[in-house]
Amino acid sequence: MSLKLPTTSEQTKKKRTRKKKTKQTLTHSVPHIRLLEANAGKLEALEQLVVVFQALCQQYITRWCTADSDASDAPDRYAPAAFASELSERWHRVAIQQAAGIATSWRTNRHHAYESYLDALADYTHAKARAEESGVSFNTQSKAPQWQEWNVPQLRVPVIQANANVVVIEPSEDSSFDYWLRISTLDKGHPLRLPVKLAAYHKEVLKEKRLNTSTTLSKRNGSWWLTLSFDQEVALTTEKDARCVGVDVGIASFLTTSTGKQYGTFHGTLARRHKRDREKRRRKAKLRACLKAKGAKTLPSTSSVTGQRLSRHVRQEINRAVTLMIQDHPDACLVYEDLSVASMRFKARSMNSYLYASNLGHIPKQITWATAKRGMAAHTVKAAYSSQECSRCRYVDGANRPNQQTFCCVVCGYRDHADYVEYTDPFTYSAVSVEPAQLG
Repeated sequence: MSLKLPTTSEQTKKKRTRKKKTKQTLTHSVPHIRLLEANAGKLEALEQLVVVFQALCQQYITRWCTADSDASDAPDRYAPAAFASELSERWHRVAIQQAAGIATSWRTNRHHAYESYLDALADYTHAKARAEESGVSFNTQSKAPQWQEWNVPQLRVPVIQANANVVVIEPSEDSSFDYWLRISTLDKGHPLRLPVKLAAYHKEVLKEKRLNTSTTLSKRNGSWWLTLSFDQEVALTTEKDARCVGVDVGIASFLTTSTGKQYGTFHGTLARRHKRDREKRRRKAKLRACLKAKGAKTLPSTSSVTGQRLSRHVRQEINRAVTLMIQDHPDACLVYEDLSVASMRFKARSMNSYLYASNLGHIPKQITWATAKRGMAAHTVKAAYSSQECSRCRYVDGANRPNQQTFCCVVCGYRDHADYVEYTDPFTYSAVSVEPAQLG
């Protein structure tokens, strides 16, 4: 009997598989590198290139986003060219890859949103049926979920996600610049060379780092910006038999864990600042409406510097809350709800504005990033109707939440603070599908 020895490719594949169990690779981006030193002539050639590039990307995005989900014409980074263009083959491939990434992300997000809609519709129907069977009056104010078709993405901001085939970052050796950016143009054989000057912050971040070959060029407010990136390996620190800690996301408390701890809040100072900013924006909106009625050509913007500053401070408070939570649970596997803030709506405009200002959508993203860079395990669970489910009798009804902070089951009478109810007992019920073996 002959023994078949593993080939080199099989050995490499097994080695990579073993490596993935102990380490994970994170890609760090270094944005906000402004291309100030380039002259106007070179930037004009870049402008001509990006116009053709963006139009080609839009063609592929429209084609893939309007195709059926079951069709063979799915987004493919290595699909053959389907449109004529004056770009070179390498630039055409970069356009296809960028369009495929955008279309894949759009189709995936739409698919998840549609599945959430179907789950919400099923939960609504099930809750209504259970209410009719038990003889309890169903909340007539809650409406059945409705699906609204998504719009096809439209490219408005010039962005190029390039690789080494068309854009190369070269270290500078005999000049005052840090790097030179060599860009292939529409004029074959005559590439652009743009100087790159790094700030002190960029030099500190990129110190002793090996840059990736991928680069991003974007234009904002009339200026071109460069984004670089590098990879960093992070060792996994969460054990396979680590205990799971549930995390509830909310406004009253940004984070409430199953251990009974709370971190951060939008109430208090942030809420008062939001109220002042909203009143200011409403005054500017009234002024804008009056000027528009009088036929004024220049209208004031409804956005404000204080609103942008408030948004940054809210994200900082969220980041601080996530950091404190992780410090208190360094060896745990965090399980948090897959929250979709885009589908949340209130009847009152003030509550919708309050929800938007609280920036709850930033919390799951920050938890994902903060746990990944520390090598911790984190998983998501279904969030639909979890705040309306009783932890004792499992009855789901919007009437169980008479107000923002109170939970009172209309069937068994169980009553407690809403943030504690969701992840005291129901967390173990919702997270039963999370296997410890998956943590590695």
